[in-house]
Amino acid sequence: MTALTCVAASTQWRQYSASIEQSSWLLSKNTPLQCQLEHEIPNFGKAIFRSQAGKALNMDFELSMLRLPDNYDLAEVMSVPPQWRAGEKTKAVASMKLLKQFNGDLPKKVAWTLLTELEQGFSPTFYYADWYSPYDKVVAALNPVQFPAQYQAFSHCIAALLPYSFDDIAFTVLSYESGGDQLSRESRRRLTQIAEYLKYDSEIESIELQGYTDSYGGRWMNEQLSVQRAEKIKAFFIAAGVTEDKVQIEGFGERRHVAANETSLGRAVNRRVVLQMAKP
Repeated sequence: MTALTCVAASTQWRQYSASIEQSSWLLSKNTPLQCQLEHEIPNFGKAIFRSQAGKALNMDFELSMLRLPDNYDLAEVMSVPPQWRAGEKTKAVASMKLLKQFNGDLPKKVAWTLLTELEQGFSPTFYYADWYSPYDKVVAALNPVQFPAQYQAFSHCIAALLPYSFDDIAFTVLSYESGGDQLSRESRRRLTQIAEYLKYDSEIESIELQGYTDSYGGRWMNEQLSVQRAEKIKAFFIAAGVTEDKVQIEGFGERRHVAANETSLGRAVNRRVVLQMAKP
């Protein structure tokens, strides 16, 4: 027997998978901002499916490993049928990049494919060479036992996600009707969206409000009006649960206009409060 044959013969598959008794799925995050479904793989790590609030439907998959990769490689992702389904073939799903000291991840389309395979009773399985041992290969499998009920809850969570994210509302320009602190209809709708978002996110670090007016009226009156507008928005945030010290306001009156004041359209653009929110 040649040396090469000896090495090949000594290669071992180290297999990680929850047994039927161990298999569990957990909806670990269930809010209008984020949905997260987790599966524990004993002695290996976790499989995590995640979807977040946003304009477009999104989904990602993370393979969280107790021992992170020590090299760059590829893991082959296969869908393996259960033993009792004789005749079913193993299906190749994708290749997953393994980056040094990072968990593995897969994009939306592949993540949805894995969920569909689990729903049908298949086991998404990851095959790769062990970077810590030249003699071993690793097999990590997801067990579909106990999956259906939690997947149904996960699907309901996704359907209830807000159709906008923090990035969509973090910078907002609120516009006003002429001569007062009455928001335009579109800005009232926008503020309602922000209020809904704030119900579920307690990590807002700071909010800056900058008020502006058009050039109609006296300069001093316009400066006071710009402050009044910003103060009213500040009161809205405090009522929504944001602590007062996190909200800073400034009034610039008719200074720093962004459109010509000679037309009604230009003046409407200049009547505004610019809102900027920040998170850690």
